[in-house]
Order: sequence, then structure tokens, then C-alpha cells
Amino acid sequence: MRRALPATRPAALLAALLALAACAQEPPLETRLQPYVGQTEAQLVGALGVPNATYATEGTRFLQFQEASSTVYPGDPFWPGPFYGRRFGGPIYAPPLVVTRTCAITFAVQEGRVTGFTFRGNGCR
Repeated sequence: MRRALPATRPAALLAALLALAACAQEPPLETRLQPYVGQTEAQLVGALGVPNATYATEGTRFLQFQEASSTVYPGDPFWPGPFYGRRFGGPIYAPPLVVTRTCAITFAVQEGRVTGFTFRGNGCR
């Protein structure tokens, strides 16, 4: 004989799962960078560390922060077809796959304060 769950348990479980899912998603990068606009250059460097590159022109300084990461997916043996592997002696091995993700964030600083930012790269999340 199976016991039915009380009506409150599934609702509580669903609410807990939804709350957990909401916590798992972080806001977009643009939303996370917006609080730096208006801060001083010293506050920006204090929060993010020393920039990888700087450039100054016409009263504006640009500070660029870069991040890169690589993920290696191991190779796998696979059988391309029912006859190919048997005829030529076995499986074919797919080589490892290396995926590199980069993100470059550039902040514009005028008169000592951050006025804006841009970002580019396939790893900007």
C-alpha cells in the first residue's frame, strides 16, 4: 500500500526548488559591472586588481581587465560504422578538444571616475 504525500509537502518542495533555481542564476555581466560606474579609479583597482593594460588619450584613461580559461574535453573512441571498424582493425579515436574562453572588460575613466565600460569575448558571462 502506498501512502500519498500530504498536500503541503509537494508545495513546499516546489517552492524550495524554485528558490534554489532563482539563486543559481546570477545576473548578467552588464548588471554586475554597472555599480562600478561613478567609482574612483582607485576603488575600481581595489575591487578588481591591477589592470592588464591601460591606455590614455584626450583626457580619458582606459583600463582593461582580461580573463581566460581553457577546458580540455578528453578524446573518445568511437565506431564510425558497422563495417569500417571491423575491416580496419578497431575504433577510431577522436582527439581531445580544447575550448578557450576569454573576456576583456574595458573601463573608461575621466577625471578620476569610471564613466562606462565595454566587454567582449566568448567567456563574458
